[in-house]
Amino acid sequence: MKAKTLYILLFFYCFTASSQSIIGKWESVNEETKKVESVIEIYEKSGKYFGKIIEIKDPKKKDALCKLCDGALKNKPILGLVIINGLEKRKNEWTGGTVLDPKNGKKYKCTISLEDKGIMKLRGYIGFSLFGRTAYWNRVNTK
Repeated sequence: MKAKTLYILLFFYCFTASSQSIIGKWESVNEETKKVESVIEIYEKSGKYFGKIIEIKDPKKKDALCKLCDGALKNKPILGLVIINGLEKRKNEWTGGTVLDPKNGKKYKCTISLEDKGIMKLRGYIGFSLFGRTAYWNRVNTK
């Protein structure tokens, strides 16, 4: 009986632990039009979290370049661009890294948290979190 209870608890722990992760594919939604603009895949590498653009929804923008980016990213294709860099998990949020906005080429400090099942809150800011912008991304349904 104890073994069965242990297996059930272990199953639910694994299920809830995986649902509390930002790893996976997320839809970036335009705040004005409410349309999905792109799909970003978030992954973990050496204990840090990164996100790259793996799909651009507008066929006219699929070959767009990051013209306003600086340095090595200048004029690189937006498709495949790593826009989330170096986040670390701290309690119930991922923080300590940056997010790049390919529309203006600027990098911002970044914090991510999970709001609800399938909804991620991404906060990009300069200096203090008070001075920034929040975006909500939807998890891509993998079914």
